[in-house]
Amino acid sequence: MKEVLPDLHQVLVFWDRISADQWRAAQAAASNLGLQLMGSEFREQPYDYERVLAEVPAGARRALVVLTSPVFAVPERARLPEFARRHRMASMFSLREYINVGGLLSYGASFTSMYRHAAEYVGRIAHGTNPRDLPIEQPTKFELAREPRARLAK
Repeated sequence: MKEVLPDLHQVLVFWDRISADQWRAAQAAASNLGLQLMGSEFREQPYDYERVLAEVPAGARRALVVLTSPVFAVPERARLPEFARRHRMASMFSLREYINVGGLLSYGASFTSMYRHAAEYVGRIAHGTNPRDLPIEQPTKFELAREPRARLAK
């Protein structure tokens, strides 16, 4: 988000208990980028985005980052990009699928790469490797996607 909006100083971040570890990581990285995060933890559904927006300073209403959570990803997938557009906020998500429903940006692990890697594991298991002998791995390939009509640079 900082590369898209270089003069950005405050970012509104939506998170819940499932994405609490991501929230802590974002807080740790924010100071290195010169950003102040205005975090809003959602606890009870349905999530009231309008109430939260009314409570944050005007400077934090320019950009929205939504952290990864099944609650945000499934029932809220179309609602969140629409909310951001209605309030003229740049929006960033971790899943590419948000772009298909109106999100501006996504940055996250490449599912295509992870599926290929999973297929390699299946092949190794099919050829006799014991699953417990295979290492647990984190994603290593990430991708940035943007809404096709978006102009991202001035």
